[in-house]
Amino acid sequence: MARVAVIGAGIVGACCAFTLVREGHAVILIDPAEPGGPHAASHGNGAWFSPASVVPMSLPGLWRQLPGMLLSREGPVRLRPAALPGLAPWLLRFLRAGATPKRARAIAAALGPLLQGCADRHAQLAEAAGVPSLVVRRGLLYAYRDRAAFEREAFAWRLRREQGVVWHTAEGERLRALAPSLADGLRFGAHVPAGGHCTDPGAYVAALVAASERAGAQRLRGTALGLRLQDRRLRAVLTARGEVPCEVAVIAAGIAAGGLARQAGDRVPLAAERGYHAVFDAQGLPVPVPVMPADGRMANTPTRHGLRVAGQVEFAPAGAAPDWRRAELLARQARRLWPPLREAPLRSRWMGERPSTPDGLPVLGRASGCADVLHAFGHGHVGMAAAPASAQFLADLLAGRAPALDPEPYRAARFRLA
Repeated sequence: MARVAVIGAGIVGACCAFTLVREGHAVILIDPAEPGGPHAASHGNGAWFSPASVVPMSLPGLWRQLPGMLLSREGPVRLRPAALPGLAPWLLRFLRAGATPKRARAIAAALGPLLQGCADRHAQLAEAAGVPSLVVRRGLLYAYRDRAAFEREAFAWRLRREQGVVWHTAEGERLRALAPSLADGLRFGAHVPAGGHCTDPGAYVAALVAASERAGAQRLRGTALGLRLQDRRLRAVLTARGEVPCEVAVIAAGIAAGGLARQAGDRVPLAAERGYHAVFDAQGLPVPVPVMPADGRMANTPTRHGLRVAGQVEFAPAGAAPDWRRAELLARQARRLWPPLREAPLRSRWMGERPSTPDGLPVLGRASGCADVLHAFGHGHVGMAAAPASAQFLADLLAGRAPALDPEPYRAARFRLA
């Protein structure tokens, strides 16, 4: 068994640490902040475990819509003009990634194994960590104005079917049973019964880390500054508090992973996709299953703190202040979606940064310049759902087992050819 430094204590790093320590590795988890805190993308995400998230963000024909989407102040995607010069190469790669049906299918085929059974995987982890109530498996509902609106997304649902996603259509009384307070303007739904959600993502991440410590993992509160390599072998992780000797390092540092990956021989184009959420006091609002409306593309999820409405993609210069109008936009959309919320005040709001690759696939596997360094970052919109399978993939690599996933689509070296 190896001494493994896991860099990053978000949902991916927490799952990696818990999985590896349970396999007998000596794990040290490195992060500058408390696990589960609001600094991390996994704290404030949509809280969905969705096997239906196999549809890539980049789809055929998107190039026609993207300029208007980026410049709209009311849409789900926003680009601050000052970010464009640095972001342009990433956006071009993004548009090419899913420019044809064949390319979109390849991305969906790579996401499928990461997301299949994700709610069940999380239920098993939560049970092992002693917090089973944080994972709920009642399915997920995608809501539309009518059947015609659903059918206009036929390609996306075809991709889901090809990856084994099962759904049941819902209209009339069946739809109202799933979402009793939903606005009358939404009359059609697709219910994905294998989906689930987390009632408190921050607490869940903290619980996984705590369970890792109980199992023998150590935690170092500090920032990973670099890697000490010698003759293409890893000797230590360099931190602000000194060297951490180790035989293996897992880079799961979210948006900060790019610099560490470069030291291990890989240049990965990462963009910080800012997401926002708003939380309402939802007492008296029945939301049996989380809902995502086709108009707005935001996750409406019942949590321990209220109804969380999460979404938006904002590209902004590094270090720019949050644009809280994005959270207010989510709140307005939620009030239209749920009439009982029309006079309800917000309890809280949040902004975080998703670490996103142009093709929407995470970077997983051994680094190009050092086999002792393992990548586990760049999950973008699927970090919460894909974390358990990503962790198991790395555990299989370390154990010398044949991984359940084909490693090829996730290699960092794929960006050298783009």
